[in-house]
Amino acid sequence: MNFLRGVMGGPSAGPQPSGADTIQKLCDRVASSTLLDDRRDAVRALKSLSKKYRLEVGIQAMEHLIHVLQTDRSDSEIIGYALDTLYNVISNDLEEEEQEENLTKQVDDLGSQFTEIFIKQQENVTLLLTLVEEFDFHVRWPGVKLLTSLLKQQGPQVQQIILVSPMGVSRLMDLLADSREVIRNDGVLLLQQLTKSNAAIQKIVAFENAFERLLDIITEEGNSDGGIVVEDCLLLLQNLLKNNNSNQNFFKEGSYIQRMKPWFEVEDDNCGWSAQKVTNLHLMLQLVRVLVSPTNPPGATSSCQKAMFHCGLLQQLCTILMATGVPADILTETINTVSEVIRGCQMNQDYFASVNAPSNPPRPAIVVLLMSMVNERQPFVLRCAVLYCFQCFLYKNQKGQGEIVSTLLPSTIDGNSVSAGQLLCGGLFSTDSLSNWCAAVALAHALQENATLKEQLLRVQLATSIGNPPVSLLQQCTNILSQGSKVQTRVGLLMLLCTWLSNCSIAVTHFLHNPANIPFLTGQIAENLGEEEQLVQGLCALLLGISIYYNDNSLENYRKEKLKQLIEKRIGRENFIEKLGFISKHELYSRAAQKPQPSFSSPDHMMFDHEFTKLVKELEGVISKAIYKSSEEDKKEEEVKKTLEQHDNIVTHYKKVIREQDQELEELKQRINTLTSQNEQLQATVTQQVSQIQQHKDQYNLLKVQLGKDTQHHNSHSDTFQMNGIQTEEASKLKEELEEWKNKHELLQGQLREKDSLIEKLKSSQLEMGTTEQSSQTSKSGGLEHNNELQKELEMLRSQIQLQSAEISKLQIENQKLQVKNTTADPVLGGSGATAANSSELEGRLEQEIKELKSELKALSEEKESLKQHLDSSTSTVAILQDEKSKLQQEVAESKKEQDDLLVLLADQDQKLSALKIKLKDLGVPVEDEDDIESGDQGDEDEDGDEEEQD
Repeated sequence: MNFLRGVMGGPSAGPQPSGADTIQKLCDRVASSTLLDDRRDAVRALKSLSKKYRLEVGIQAMEHLIHVLQTDRSDSEIIGYALDTLYNVISNDLEEEEQEENLTKQVDDLGSQFTEIFIKQQENVTLLLTLVEEFDFHVRWPGVKLLTSLLKQQGPQVQQIILVSPMGVSRLMDLLADSREVIRNDGVLLLQQLTKSNAAIQKIVAFENAFERLLDIITEEGNSDGGIVVEDCLLLLQNLLKNNNSNQNFFKEGSYIQRMKPWFEVEDDNCGWSAQKVTNLHLMLQLVRVLVSPTNPPGATSSCQKAMFHCGLLQQLCTILMATGVPADILTETINTVSEVIRGCQMNQDYFASVNAPSNPPRPAIVVLLMSMVNERQPFVLRCAVLYCFQCFLYKNQKGQGEIVSTLLPSTIDGNSVSAGQLLCGGLFSTDSLSNWCAAVALAHALQENATLKEQLLRVQLATSIGNPPVSLLQQCTNILSQGSKVQTRVGLLMLLCTWLSNCSIAVTHFLHNPANIPFLTGQIAENLGEEEQLVQGLCALLLGISIYYNDNSLENYRKEKLKQLIEKRIGRENFIEKLGFISKHELYSRAAQKPQPSFSSPDHMMFDHEFTKLVKELEGVISKAIYKSSEEDKKEEEVKKTLEQHDNIVTHYKKVIREQDQELEELKQRINTLTSQNEQLQATVTQQVSQIQQHKDQYNLLKVQLGKDTQHHNSHSDTFQMNGIQTEEASKLKEELEEWKNKHELLQGQLREKDSLIEKLKSSQLEMGTTEQSSQTSKSGGLEHNNELQKELEMLRSQIQLQSAEISKLQIENQKLQVKNTTADPVLGGSGATAANSSELEGRLEQEIKELKSELKALSEEKESLKQHLDSSTSTVAILQDEKSKLQQEVAESKKEQDDLLVLLADQDQKLSALKIKLKDLGVPVEDEDDIESGDQGDEDEDGDEEEQD
């Protein structure tokens, strides 16, 4: 401005007003001007000065600017200028030049101080929330930026104000639905700051459908190929899900895990990944890890792991794991992600065990990963990730542990291919101390909480050199330990031995059987060494304590009491306990105890394993007590253990008896249920039969009352005679109908025979068809006519058979009616002896006739079936004839085509001959025409005929 710096940088014409004076005048104009245009111009001028004179504008103009926001809301332009000015004052996002001029610390303090002044009145934040609701771009966008800056400076205070304001969070969620990308993207940044470390706001944002909207934005922007907007959305998703069990459960229940699968679809050619794609994919992998983190509740983690398997997300991650051309940091993070997806989930661990690398021949993914773990040329971070993956694969996976240990046993070693066990042994005894440590820890995880495998591993024999006998794995570990290798190697081997011997008396006996082991341990503990060796001394004390605590006193020279006396003489109990405490007091121990993933800043810090820290915590106190116990207390403890074992045996026996009794009870209950159901069914049938009997009795009594005793005999006689007459008439009718059906059957059979003969003739005529084309065509047409006639007649026969079956069914119904009449007539006919005799005779006749009718019906049905078979055979012959007809037609067409071709050839030859004759005539050669030749031939024939006649 001219009044600040002079005109065009020339010499000043007089005293120039300072920046503070100018700002003061502008503030007075904003406060006192009645015209909106004047106030707008003053606020615009303040905005232009706010970056350079940040402190002055903030001190003098903030109150006036807030007043403008309250009173001039009708004018979007002045509101926009005011919001921009406040943003410049509060925000610490300065340009590089200004950052060089001002110290960063002072800038931060300035921004936070102005933020405190602004939010002291909560109404200011509420006012800002209402302005953010405005659709006008010049109001909404600066409002979003100002609110984001306030959250950056004083996050918890601003979060609390927004949380208590009505619909505060919901209003901000509308920013994600804004069609203008600038506002939507800045809205994502605002929500990032709003959701930091505030579980209540995280829940509200999640239930305002944030997951759906953010995933839609990520999809629209191109998933991992998208720009920085995808990165911002992923950071917001991490804020919503990290350490928030409620939101994690909501994310899983809403089937949003399934929508993560397309993020990890990578192409075969993975060359030339952009930095933004690497960043996006890194955040996506971290988001998966948030859902299956070991720090989450076990139930929530397990359900997310299962969902990831069922939707194919784990399979997609394994594809990236085995792909080529993937950047190293993405590969490392993918290994860590797969590790936590399979950790403690048997289904996922089984799938991972079945994954093969795309090599020739294909190798298991576990073997390929272990190769990189024991390869010292691989990056340190990648080797740590592979170790974590192997640990997660074996975590609570006894099946996987058994498979790994089985590759070391003599009976299962395959000399043609490299196994996991061979790689671990190779790493255990290599010259690289980091490989030694990783292999020892990996092998310790294969034995974790599995006593049977600890015993099986004692069978492993190693060939150290040619000509020497093989040495057990346990012996080789102690040999390397006593050779004084690097600290990292010795720490790894001691951790392996402590894990192996703990809770396994047989392994302790094998360890004590070597006479050099105990002197070595006592010598290491007794010496006063430097700080680096203190860790080894502590682990040696732990191993010696395990050898005492889990000792079954099977070796006379190394009984518990003798080992304690040895400690008392050579080391001292207090000194032993002090050395044992070196482990838990070490800084690296406390770091390893925090989380399962091995994360170390450098290879030198790689000393302790997370699971081993749990073992130390469990055994440290127990061993300390065991060292101070006397022999009598040990005896008492052994007696108590024996009694407890006996008690446990008794309890297990009774449990078995109770289980058997429970099974018997279940079987008896099932039998009782079946018997009760059968009883109920029988009772129901009995009640039905009783009710039916009662109904019959009632009907019989009614008939008795109605007919009377005197007229009962007469009525019964007449009824029987009528019944007999009706039944004889109906029987005669049935016989006549049966005779008619028999005649019809015979006619149908005769017709069928005729048709069969026709079919035979057709077949014989078809065999003779191959002589000439004309005869084949005529026979075909005749066959087709016969076929058509046959089909018509077959249709007629089918309709007749259907009618016949309908009439047969009618006869059956009438027969049943007659039987019903007989049964109803029985109680009435019981009045006198004569009627009973007549009725019995009648019943016998009827039964005989019914049997005859049934047999005739059966015969009719059989004949019907045979007719059906004849019909089927005739239809098949018709089909065969049609096929042969089509073949013959095809042959005729081919022959016609050949004739046409011959005619064309003949015409061509005639043309060529005529052309040749013309050429010969032109050359003067006498050529006879075909007509002359033919006439000459005829003349010769006539002369020959005359000569014969003369003769």
